[in-house]
Amino acid sequence: MPWNDNANPGPWGSPPQGDDGDRRNQSRRPQGPGRGPRRPEGSDLTAALERLQRRLRGLFGGPGGGGVRPGAVVAIAGVAFALWAASGIYVIQPNEEGVVTTFGSYSRSETPGLRYHLPAPLERVEKVAVTSLNRIDVGGSAGADIPEESLMLTGDENIIDLDFSVTWRVSDASKYLFTLRSPEDAVKAVAESSMREVIGKTPLQQVLTRGRGQVQLQAAELMQRTLDGWSAGVNVVEVQIRSANPPQEVVAAFREVANAGQDAESAINEANTYRNRVINEAKGDASRITQSAQGYREQAVREALGDSARFNQILVEYRRAPAVTRERLYLETMQRVLARSNKVIVDGKGASAPIILPPDVFRARAQTAPSRSLDPAAPGPTPQAAPIPVPVPAAPVDTGVSP
Repeated sequence: MPWNDNANPGPWGSPPQGDDGDRRNQSRRPQGPGRGPRRPEGSDLTAALERLQRRLRGLFGGPGGGGVRPGAVVAIAGVAFALWAASGIYVIQPNEEGVVTTFGSYSRSETPGLRYHLPAPLERVEKVAVTSLNRIDVGGSAGADIPEESLMLTGDENIIDLDFSVTWRVSDASKYLFTLRSPEDAVKAVAESSMREVIGKTPLQQVLTRGRGQVQLQAAELMQRTLDGWSAGVNVVEVQIRSANPPQEVVAAFREVANAGQDAESAINEANTYRNRVINEAKGDASRITQSAQGYREQAVREALGDSARFNQILVEYRRAPAVTRERLYLETMQRVLARSNKVIVDGKGASAPIILPPDVFRARAQTAPSRSLDPAAPGPTPQAAPIPVPVPAAPVDTGVSP
């Protein structure tokens, strides 16, 4: 069929007569000198809308269209079905977990990435943030205290005003969505109940001073056991006490009690310090005395062993030569005795010249310990100004020293 054959209108019907025909006829008319082609009236947007309306009227059997075209219906239905099927494409972020339900019933869980489910109303998806940390404050926030939540009774029947926070996250998305009607309210109720139970078993002073960490751990463990028993799909990360104070009416009295407790702690610490110092000094003295006694005992034993060994050696020598041994003992004894004396012993035998002694011979001598020359292991006696042999006359000279 030629491109310009308008006898057969084709599947889309005959083009509407009127404006298009007139416009074609006008395009064939010769233009006057100095005039260009005539443009349609109105703006380009208005002309485009008019063309779209004419095509839709021709497609759905408008004036001159000849009824609805079956092909148009099929095309529209196909486009609509494709859009409906494409509505099942979804993306799960890295911090999320998808829960797919079929007609409202749990079907499966999806991990992060590009996923697909049957379009609604067949299947739906719920995205739950499973890595994000959630926080719930119990007892109010700063400047907005809630006494109904914060006032608790301690184990020693005192009242405490306690505010705390609970940090938690979702551990199982399906249980989190389908087990509890309001998971956040349930977590808050369990947190308040667990904290009241723990505080009810703990004395007030322990909560106010050094027992907060233990209270927080016990409350977190009790919360986790309760939520696991409910299959809530919630993991308790941390329980933190933000403030713990006595009621406002008795704050002054509790401050005095706290100050007295601090004074008592200071006194106890000072007493412990003094006790430790005294005990350490006593232990040091005892150790020193013990070591001295052990050293003295070792010295006495060794001296006794040395004396006995020396006596045995002298006995052996005496048995071999009694006279020589006796003379040796006599000489050594006299040497020890006269070593502390200023007297000089001169042998007058064979002396022919006068005796001349230096002045320092008669000076006082230092007292020295007696030497033990008979001990083989002991060093010999220190020489102490031995008598100076000088020649003397034949006649004996009286030096004032007894022989």
